[in-house]
Amino acid sequence: MTNTIGSPQGGLVRRQAYLDQLRPWLDSPVVKVLRGVRRCGKSVLLQQLRSDLVAGGVPEDRVLLINFESGANGGLLGYQALYRHVMDWASTGEGRAHVFLDEVQLVDQWERAVNSLRVDLDVDLVLTGSNAALLSSELATLLTGRYVEFDVYPYSFAEHRSACPSGSVAEGFREYLRVGGMPGIGEVPDADAAMTYLRDVSNGILFKDVVARYRLRDVDLLERLVRFVMDNLGQTFSARRVAEFMKSQRRSLGAETVYNYLHALMEACLVYKAERYDIRGRRVMETQEKYFLVDHGFAHSWLGYRPDETPGMLENIVYVELRRRGYEVHIGKQADLEVDFVAERSGQRLYVQVAYVLADATMVDREFAPLEAVQDNHRKVVLTLDEGPMSSRSGIERHYLPDFLLDQSW
Repeated sequence: MTNTIGSPQGGLVRRQAYLDQLRPWLDSPVVKVLRGVRRCGKSVLLQQLRSDLVAGGVPEDRVLLINFESGANGGLLGYQALYRHVMDWASTGEGRAHVFLDEVQLVDQWERAVNSLRVDLDVDLVLTGSNAALLSSELATLLTGRYVEFDVYPYSFAEHRSACPSGSVAEGFREYLRVGGMPGIGEVPDADAAMTYLRDVSNGILFKDVVARYRLRDVDLLERLVRFVMDNLGQTFSARRVAEFMKSQRRSLGAETVYNYLHALMEACLVYKAERYDIRGRRVMETQEKYFLVDHGFAHSWLGYRPDETPGMLENIVYVELRRRGYEVHIGKQADLEVDFVAERSGQRLYVQVAYVLADATMVDREFAPLEAVQDNHRKVVLTLDEGPMSSRSGIERHYLPDFLLDQSW
């Protein structure tokens, strides 16, 4: 794999969309929180934000960035030590302090340090963390109404193309489909090395952000559950199906344990749950949800690259992309028909069907029928890998999926 994300040929991706989201909140007393799975690029985003501040006139000595994964900062993993360090640093200069705390959840009682700094110092605070629930629960305790959260994801296909503009869109998408968007992929020499890298990263997430944090004892059981989720992307989930799978593996697993483990995976930002939405009844249902990965490349690193599983991978890519663009995303139910995604943002709704290819009239009917059954005027679209100009049927648009991923106007 050459000329890929982050490589010398492609260059480092500037995460402009996140920087634009953050900019209006800078220099405000509100604490900014960036949360996302380990190794998704939060640290680089902080570095880019720091560079922008300095370029905009903030003195370099008024911007402090502390990465708590660095051994050099091992002495700051207690809240009192962190508080004293920042206060001592701030006292050496004049003007507002800009403090960036990277992977702050590693600091014991970090929320106390953050609250104390906010109260005692003229400071602009930006935090990152890899555990969504930990950040939200602790911040809600001490900083209700005084913080704002931003979800950070691995590279989108648009970011992939910005780093690697050579080759056709189709060629670029084939690579993206295979290796995913974790930023570190650009530092490896080929696809095989990329799979090794992704497996190492996902193992790190499991052991550091799931097993260690929640003190899970049965690591083998957790890994089997992760494999099941990866092997069933785009498929309706039920604890019963998992239990049957485990039984075939000569392991027993109760429904409560299944959901506890899934909850831990979601808190580590590795897995997301898409709940089912009854379009006609206008309500969220409590069963038949689906689970997706934060990055589809992880599935290939665990299970191998399997072209016959492409439809599920495409659904995963579109689901994460919709979330990345700020949509709240559900699985749609319309009588006996299923709409892949019902996405809502700022009062607007978008219905999305994802198909590999529409090879014949039967397949066209199958993909368009669920959207044709929805009786409202919201935008409806079918995304496929069939190349060609955009077309429509019954007011339902058909688009080339990579073009949709590159078009940020949606």
